[in-house]
Amino acid sequence: MSRIDRRALFASGAAAALLAATGTSLDAQPRRGGTLRLAVPRDGGLMDAAARGAIYDTLTEIGPDGVLKGELAKSWRSSPDARVWHFDLRPDVVFHDGAALTAADVIASLEAHGFPKDRLGVKATGELSLQLELARPNGDLPYLLADSSLIIAKDGQMASTLEPTNGTGLYQITRLQEGRQMRLSRVDTHYKDDQAGWADHVDIIVIPDAAVRAEALREGYVDVAALPEPKGLLKRGEFTYHPSAQNMALATHRGIGMPRQIGTRAPLDDGRIAERWWLA
Repeated sequence: MSRIDRRALFASGAAAALLAATGTSLDAQPRRGGTLRLAVPRDGGLMDAAARGAIYDTLTEIGPDGVLKGELAKSWRSSPDARVWHFDLRPDVVFHDGAALTAADVIASLEAHGFPKDRLGVKATGELSLQLELARPNGDLPYLLADSSLIIAKDGQMASTLEPTNGTGLYQITRLQEGRQMRLSRVDTHYKDDQAGWADHVDIIVIPDAAVRAEALREGYVDVAALPEPKGLLKRGEFTYHPSAQNMALATHRGIGMPRQIGTRAPLDDGRIAERWWLA
């Protein structure tokens, strides 16, 4: 693998299919159902990150194992100099209001984000295909499009708050007390069925005090605590710590199922925890 040119792989027409086939290595077979309960601090934007990762999708996605794969884009290819990029979209994606995803929605969203800054132009080449022309070659463009900030919304209309929303993600907001708690509920059918989105509901609860978050986990009121107080957990129960007990960004009950490897750039698996974790 060390001899493979990453940029050449990303530019390859076969890259998306190859990487999607790689899949995610899991600790055990995921089980559908139940309510996954997360405790997060008030500051840091973790509630917002987890919600947006569940409600919206991006063109490409970095799996928990660090592998790039298509999300709304099923495939992509570039010119030999990596300056002109073509993306083909999945044909089976709908927004939460039932409208089908189109290239126009993607283009409007990218323009709303101002991405990429060095583009010369972006245009639809079909109902489900688009072309991005850059001022300078960029072999990492598919990787950059996986950034959690580059969500795709209907007509490019980004909600200033988390309600109302109209994304293509696995979950919708069904209850919200801003700054206090939120319930995300699984949509009935989705293009990721049998691949992700295992919990029927995900409750995100704001608990400002780290010691209280640890207590809530210890007493079984929540399943996952972000940035808990370690002294409230260590040697006081059967918990799993990520990335380690010495550097505890997340703590969970041992009964929580999760990918064998989880993201390390942010405490809540880069905002994808709602769709990737399950109740074992």
